[in-house]
Amino acid sequence: MSDDLKDLSPVQLRHLIRSGQYTDNTSGLAPGYTQANLVILPKSLAYDFLLFTQRNPKPCPVLEVSDAGSKKLTEMATDIDLANDFPKYRIYEKGELIQEVTSIDDYWRDDLVSFIIGCSFSFESELLAAGIEVRNITENVNVPMYDTNIPLKSAGEFHGNMVVSMRPIPQNQVVQAVKVTNAMPKVHGAPIQIGDPEYIGIKDLNDPDYGDAVTIKDDEVPVFWPCGVTPQNVIMQTKPDFVITHSPGHMLVTDVKNTELKYM
Repeated sequence: MSDDLKDLSPVQLRHLIRSGQYTDNTSGLAPGYTQANLVILPKSLAYDFLLFTQRNPKPCPVLEVSDAGSKKLTEMATDIDLANDFPKYRIYEKGELIQEVTSIDDYWRDDLVSFIIGCSFSFESELLAAGIEVRNITENVNVPMYDTNIPLKSAGEFHGNMVVSMRPIPQNQVVQAVKVTNAMPKVHGAPIQIGDPEYIGIKDLNDPDYGDAVTIKDDEVPVFWPCGVTPQNVIMQTKPDFVITHSPGHMLVTDVKNTELKYM
């Protein structure tokens, strides 16, 4: 990733994405600014999904909900087009992934409601500021994400298990990593599990369900955070007729600084 790309402001980055010139993952971009996941579904399902997020705030911390049919936001960003400002989107029908696209203009409907959900990419810059390496940024890959056996609280037809993201942390920095991320509950907060992937149903750290594997050194511990890809796992299990999400790792970069979200 070039330094020029990292130096872009959130609005400059969104314009680049909107024009189709950048379609890769957003880890490490616009350091210090909040990044967000996406779930778009029909208004008829919006109440149950909102209830689902309220019952599962760690993997699904809602930052903003759009008006029905609107591609705009009022809190997290201005100069925004929700149909084009994520690098990649996923289209699901009855729980099946049917297409991955860089624009959802062709799928837009007046009854669609967009949920903007906190993302762990947001706390990566805070980890770096604390002197903790973020391996997926170092290796210029997407963060590894895994399905787990951790059950979620159901709401309406929405049910399933949590997805987690993983970052290897040196043993002597784990406590600091917990403190840094615990201060940011709106972007998943503290880890859900430390050091024992099999306990949460993960069999092979080198084979993530989403994203890319990263190097884990001998003196490091795998640390797992709740992940905003969780709704995609839920969608595949509950099989609603039509849902749009972001592609894992391909986030919305907002205008809100991470420091504004601390202890919210």
